Amino acid sequence: MPKILKRLIGLAVASIAAVGVGLAVMHFRAAPKPAEAAAPPPAVPVVAATVVSHDVPIYLRGVGTVIAYNNVIVRSQITGQIVKIAFQQGQTVKKGDLLAEIDPRPYQAQLDQAIANRDRDQALVVNAQANLNRYVPLAQKGYATSQLVDTQKAQLGQLQAMVKFDEAVIEQAKTNLSYTQLTSPIDGVTGIRPIDIGNIIHPTDPNGLVDVTQIQPISLIFTLPQTDFVEIQQQMAKGSLTVLAYSQDDKTQLDKGTLELIDNQIIQTTGTIRLRATFPNAEHRLWPGELINARLLLDTRHDGLTILASAVQQGPEGAFVWVIKPDESVEIRPVKVAQISDGQALIDSGLAANENVVVDGQYRLQEGSVVRQLHGKAAAEADLQSAVEQAIP
Repeated sequence: MPKILKRLIGLAVASIAAVGVGLAVMHFRAAPKPAEAAAPPPAVPVVAATVVSHDVPIYLRGVGTVIAYNNVIVRSQITGQIVKIAFQQGQTVKKGDLLAEIDPRPYQAQLDQAIANRDRDQALVVNAQANLNRYVPLAQKGYATSQLVDTQKAQLGQLQAMVKFDEAVIEQAKTNLSYTQLTSPIDGVTGIRPIDIGNIIHPTDPNGLVDVTQIQPISLIFTLPQTDFVEIQQQMAKGSLTVLAYSQDDKTQLDKGTLELIDNQIIQTTGTIRLRATFPNAEHRLWPGELINARLLLDTRHDGLTILASAVQQGPEGAFVWVIKPDESVEIRPVKVAQISDGQALIDSGLAANENVVVDGQYRLQEGSVVRQLHGKAAAEADLQSAVEQAIP
């Protein structure tokens, strides 16, 4: 083959190769880049808590009024001038403590006079008995008539009756004299009722001298819905029921007492029943007329399931909670709540022990959201932030 032909063939091959390379480069530059994978949404920070199993007290809650266990108005049984006041208004007194004294002199004089009359009549009885003792032997010997003896016996009986009458008068005078000492009939606290030395007090005075209120023990009258009546009766048949008294803000326990009785009728206008409980009131934290919250311990749920009350949310179909699954995603779980007490919700159904639930941060969750659990200081700060954001309309 001639050399020139070989050169032409070589040039043609090189040109074809160059065109091929150029086309490949153009194709490489024109090819679209593959789409990048979408980034997963960030985990939602939440505060979580574990479902706990333990014994849970079941309470019925009501509102009641503290009343005195006993309230006594001390009145005088006699008329007289007050010469001594032995108490201060609002003072705590014991049964038998002296409250006031009425001038005893007129009544002491009556007692002395009655004693003198008795002594006189007793002397007459002795004399009549001596005369009778003389007349009987004389009548037996015929020196005295039987009529004289009978008359003397009658006179002796009359004088003996007078002595008995005198004894009765003495007892009455002693009783009147004792009434000059006005004492407290119960342990309690005296009321505010001004009275001064020198005042004349009468048995017919409706206000009396002072009122004494017994506050140890003390009673509480409170109400509950009539729907609880049967269950309360059933539990009372098993034994005494405990009642806790709490302050109006429901934060401070004031005392612990016992349910005494249920009223004999239901209040139809309100659909409630009245109950009475008694408290020892050793620290005087309950006072007559005070309005307090009452908690009747009806039963104890053994192995009850509880969570923080803030975990329970309300939806169109009722109560539910956000449950954190092992893969840190969440799901909605309907629950049935038996009661909420002291920030704890008792769960009847829907949860199991040791499951984790969201107690704060639910407002950002959706079904299947992945969460990041906060702990310690971060959890406290998130709780505050959640409260603020939920409060914003």
